[in-house]
Amino acid sequence: MPAASGSAYLELATPSPSSSKSLLYATSSLKLICSIHGPKPVPRTSSFSPNLQLNAHVKLAPFAANQRRGYIRDAGERDLSVQLEAALKGAIIPDRWPKSAIDVIVTVLEGEDDNSISDGLSSGKGVDGAGMMSVLAGCLTVASAALADARIDCLELLAGGLAAVVPTIDRKVTTVLDPCPIEHEALRSVCVVGYLPTRDELTLVWVKGDLPGSGEEGFDRLVDSAVNAAKGVQSIIQEAVRESTERKM
Repeated sequence: MPAASGSAYLELATPSPSSSKSLLYATSSLKLICSIHGPKPVPRTSSFSPNLQLNAHVKLAPFAANQRRGYIRDAGERDLSVQLEAALKGAIIPDRWPKSAIDVIVTVLEGEDDNSISDGLSSGKGVDGAGMMSVLAGCLTVASAALADARIDCLELLAGGLAAVVPTIDRKVTTVLDPCPIEHEALRSVCVVGYLPTRDELTLVWVKGDLPGSGEEGFDRLVDSAVNAAKGVQSIIQEAVRESTERKM
C-alpha cells in the first residue's frame, strides 16, 4: 500500500479436517490486512487537542465468511471497530502528535464463520459471536504491526490473544489457546485480550459464554490462558517488525 504510512498483513491457516467424516465441513482461516493513514492534521474547525486522535475501522469483505455479507457496515463491524480502537488507545503514546489524527483500517479478507465456530448454539452449547472474537484478536495483532511500520510511537507492541473453554469426551471442560472451529464441537466460553507483555498490562478484555467453576476462579483462568496466547503472538510480531526494519534500512 504505497499511499499508506504503514501496513501489515496477517494470515493464519487452519489445519485440514482430515478426521472429519463430513464432506461439507468447511475449513476456515484468518486473512487480515491493515493500513495506517497519517498522522495528518485535524480540520481547522475542530478544537485543539494535545493528543493524537485515533480512529479504527474494521470492514469484512463480502466474501470473508461462508455466508456472503453486504457492502454496508453492520453492527458486528461497528462493534469490532469500537473494541479495536479502545485497545489501541491504551498502547499508543498520544501526546507525541498534538492536533493530529490517524486512521487504522483493517480489512478482513477471510475470517472465522460464526456458524462454524459456534456449533451447537441452538442447543445452548455455543458462544454467539465467537468467530468475531477470533477476528478481533487478529485485528489487534495486525494493527500493532502496522503501527510499528508507520513509526507511530507506542508503549510497546500490542498482541491479541484468544482462549476458550471447550468440553471434553469425559464430560469435563478444558481450556485451549487459539481455538480452531474444526477441532471442537462446541465452545463454552471465549476470551480475547489485548496484552502489553513488557508492562504486563491489558488494554482489552472481552469474555463471552458460561465460565466453568466459580465465577472469579473461572474468569481468571480463562484470562490467564488468553494472556499466554498473546505472549506467544508477541514474539512473532517482534521478529516480523525486526525483519521489516532491516529491509528498509
